[in-house]
Amino acid sequence: MTSSSKPINASAAGVWTLGDLTVNRIGFGSMRLTQDGAAFGRSDSGDRDRALAVLRRALELGVNHIDTAAFYFSPLRSANELINSALAPYADDLVITTKVGPGRDPSGNWVWATPDQLRGQVEENLRQLGRDHLDVVNLRLAQSQAAASVAEHFGALAELRDAGLIRHLGISNTTPDQLAEARSIAPVVCVQNAYGIDSPAEDHAFLRACGEQGIAFVPFFAIVGNGREGGVSGTEREAVLTVARNHGATPAQVRLAWTLHQGPHVLAIPGTGNPDHLTENVAAGALRLTADDLALLAS
Repeated sequence: MTSSSKPINASAAGVWTLGDLTVNRIGFGSMRLTQDGAAFGRSDSGDRDRALAVLRRALELGVNHIDTAAFYFSPLRSANELINSALAPYADDLVITTKVGPGRDPSGNWVWATPDQLRGQVEENLRQLGRDHLDVVNLRLAQSQAAASVAEHFGALAELRDAGLIRHLGISNTTPDQLAEARSIAPVVCVQNAYGIDSPAEDHAFLRACGEQGIAFVPFFAIVGNGREGGVSGTEREAVLTVARNHGATPAQVRLAWTLHQGPHVLAIPGTGNPDHLTENVAAGALRLTADDLALLAS
């Protein structure tokens, strides 16, 4: 990006509140720290020491919102354990968001929790992170559950919230109908869905609806788009490349900045194990796209 006298800091993107927790809108996703190509696609996390250094550097750059999950693990390492090792004792303003629903057995096969099993998953996150409560827990749904009721699962998490194990609740990979059902049970502070420039119209409408309800919208795969777990693939859109050239930015920075321009309630959680990419991602929070840029990217 074009050089500036201001130091790079996540606060440049502005802030949002998850319930009573204030976070900078540029956060960090820990998925790629686990370096599990089979489950999560390519990774540039390198060795354990570099992963720990990236986490510490994220906080130095003003990141105070980290996204994780107990099922982010590989034979080499666990995202939750890395976060605990790198950052505990935790800063008072650090918000750690995790997900429950999916799990992986010792052989690495995916399993999905019943409502009765969610408490065990919450306690697993508590143990791995070394905390007595979780700031935000998202109920992560499977693609095959798009038409399913979330009442039993979300109700089980609401009970754990009432018991003090969870502070706030969110829902991930969800639909407007499921969000409405969840909100009838307990407050929802965030929706975490795949989203980016190339998303269909209904996804843009859902993002706007979340803003109207005061709910944070937290895109994942905002940079990689259709590459999803496999990472960036194929050729970049010419519009993205043009805007990037005009700003002296990278295409990834343009994609992140574009998501943040979709509303003040939109948070970004780009993940990387590369310290240079981390700095670039945080710097994207200061990239201000013009009306012409946005029109070109919408074309």
